[in-house]
Amino acid sequence: MSISKKLVLNLRFVILSMVGYCLLSNVVSAQTDPALVAPMEENITLWTMFLQGGWAMYPLLLFSIATVGLAGYCGFLIREKRFIQPEASEDLRTAIMNGEVEAGLSACSAHDGYMTEILSVAFETIQEGHHSVTAVNEAMEERAGKVLAGPMVFVQYLQVVASVSPMMGLLGTVSGMVKAFRNIASQGLGKPELLANNISEALITTATGLLIAIPALMAYFYFKNKYMAASSGIYERLGEFTRLMTKHRMLNEDRSSAE
Repeated sequence: MSISKKLVLNLRFVILSMVGYCLLSNVVSAQTDPALVAPMEENITLWTMFLQGGWAMYPLLLFSIATVGLAGYCGFLIREKRFIQPEASEDLRTAIMNGEVEAGLSACSAHDGYMTEILSVAFETIQEGHHSVTAVNEAMEERAGKVLAGPMVFVQYLQVVASVSPMMGLLGTVSGMVKAFRNIASQGLGKPELLANNISEALITTATGLLIAIPALMAYFYFKNKYMAASSGIYERLGEFTRLMTKHRMLNEDRSSAE
C-alpha cells in the first residue's frame, strides 16, 4: 500500500473517530441535561454548507465552474459537423473532378472546419507545383497535427480538474482536522460542540471535491471518445479526396507504389 493511500485511510479513521466521539458526547449530554432533550431545528442550506466548508470551498467553487464551462465548450468544439463538413463534399468533388485548384481553395474557405482546413493545404501544395501523393500527404499530416491538437487541449483540462478537485478536498479535510486538534489542545475534550465546525469542514470539503471530480471525469472520457471517433472520420474523408485527386490526375502516384 502506497504512502498516499495510508494517509487517506488514517485521515478517514481520525475523522470517523472524532464524529463518533461527538455523537456519543451529545447523547450523554442529552441524557444528563433535560434542556438538550429537545434540540433546536436548524435550517441547512447550500450556502451554510459552503460557509462550513471553509477556505477550500472557494477553489472548489472555481473548479465546479470550470467543469461546466469546459464541458460546454468541448461540446461546441467536438461536433461531427465541425470535423468533417458534409455540406462541403459536393463543392470539393466538383473542383477536384474539374481539376480546379482555385475552386478547391474557395470551397475550403467557404466551409470553415477542421477537415477543410487540413484539405486546403493539399490544394496549396498542388498550387506550388508539388503533385506527388507523398508530398501532399506529408503536408496534410503536418497541418492535421496542428489543427486537431486544439480541441484535445480543452478535453485534457477536464482531466486536470478531475484529478485536482479530490486533492483540494483532501487538503480542506487536513485543514479542518488541524483546527479540530488545536481546539482539543486549547479547550480539552469536555466540549465536543467546539469541534463540530471543524469536523463539518473536513467532511464537506472531501464530499465537494468528489462531487466535482466524478462528473468531470465522466465528461473527460465522453469527449475523448467522441474526439477519437471524429478524428478517424476526418482521416477517412481526407483519404477519399486524395484518391479522387489521383484518379483525376491532380496528383501523381509515387514510382515505388506504381511499380
